[in-house]
Amino acid sequence: MLIRFNKPYGVLSQFTAEGRWRGLKEFIDIPHVYVAGRLDADSEGLLLLTSDGKLQARIADPRFKMEKTYWVQVEGVPDDAALEALCRGVTLNDGPTLPARARAMVPPPDLWERVPPVRVRQSIPTAWIELVIREGRNRQVRRMTAAVGFPTLRLIRAAIGPYTLDGLAPGTWQE
Repeated sequence: MLIRFNKPYGVLSQFTAEGRWRGLKEFIDIPHVYVAGRLDADSEGLLLLTSDGKLQARIADPRFKMEKTYWVQVEGVPDDAALEALCRGVTLNDGPTLPARARAMVPPPDLWERVPPVRVRQSIPTAWIELVIREGRNRQVRRMTAAVGFPTLRLIRAAIGPYTLDGLAPGTWQE
């Protein structure tokens, strides 16, 4: 069994709630399924769950280099140099990242409203980029955009390998 879930903001990648964060049990009450890869509570989008341990390992293990596609709203408007730096790979405090694919998303993706809304500063524009990576370090996408001078405001995982968010509203899942 493989489940695609559109994880809303404020939900942990675990079944048990903790503190102010909600857990997956509020949305998915199926025994013996486990998360294949994590997504921070303050990130949204595609989370895969499975009852198949081998499939879980193939999805989550960095050795299999399954691409993950993120839609990232950043503070400011990245120029070609910033996008090229992301494509080459950037150096983070835990070492250099692998090369990625990065492009400006113009127009921005047609998305649901986030609850709570992203903070907006009138004097600073925002932009969307699509970032495709093959790693899964802790808060990697946020650290990468910050490293090139464009802090992440909103982060949505749109795809993991061939699996996408297509047809899933926030908080819904499909087998």
